[in-house]
Amino acid sequence: MKPYQAIPIHECHEPLVPIPLDRFAVVDPHPYQALGAPYGDQSPFWLRAGVLERLDRALDHLQTEYPGWRIQIFDALRPIPVQQFMVERAILEVAIARNLDPATLSDHDRAAILPEVQTFWAIPSSDPGTPPPHSTGGAIDVTLVDEHGEPIDMGSPIDELSPRSYPDHFAQSDLEQASDFHQRRQILQRILTHAGFAQHPQEWWHFCYGDQMWAWLSHAPHAYYGRVSDAT
Repeated sequence: MKPYQAIPIHECHEPLVPIPLDRFAVVDPHPYQALGAPYGDQSPFWLRAGVLERLDRALDHLQTEYPGWRIQIFDALRPIPVQQFMVERAILEVAIARNLDPATLSDHDRAAILPEVQTFWAIPSSDPGTPPPHSTGGAIDVTLVDEHGEPIDMGSPIDELSPRSYPDHFAQSDLEQASDFHQRRQILQRILTHAGFAQHPQEWWHFCYGDQMWAWLSHAPHAYYGRVSDAT
């Protein structure tokens, strides 16, 4: 159990709303849909109304400082089956990196891999008190694109299972371009947190509002958003 999962949820029943894809840039095709993740008839581009309001505010702030730049949506709403699908892919990715055969992965090997996977992925649960952040409609994975629509290089790709994903990884690095990567991550962090979001401690791209992680990081007494299926 992660620390934020102990935060109580007082569901506010705020509705889900579609992200206006003409206003925000998107990764197309959606990366998890392209892998075959089981979305069914659900779209990944939905958020709670209050989250979208804050995302709009962040975009306005960004364009005041950097005209023409936009927030690019990598992922937003993630149903539980999709979360499970992506966790299993992450387990296989780590297994291959450890020179293990995914087809014959033992329970012992799987248990040894899980802590690394859990650093970046929330293991889905049937308990409504411990929903994965993205299954609440309160979490979003984002990056930035410039005035030409080109993604800003943040030093590592979204979903990379490595310390390079930590928001401040390049702060003390002497690698070439490290200061550029850190400055760009700081821009993203500043515009999102200014709008009320909290940033995942291990993921430069993950921001949230209203869910358990946000409550834990913000020292709020409770979360507003539970699992979407329990809120409707």
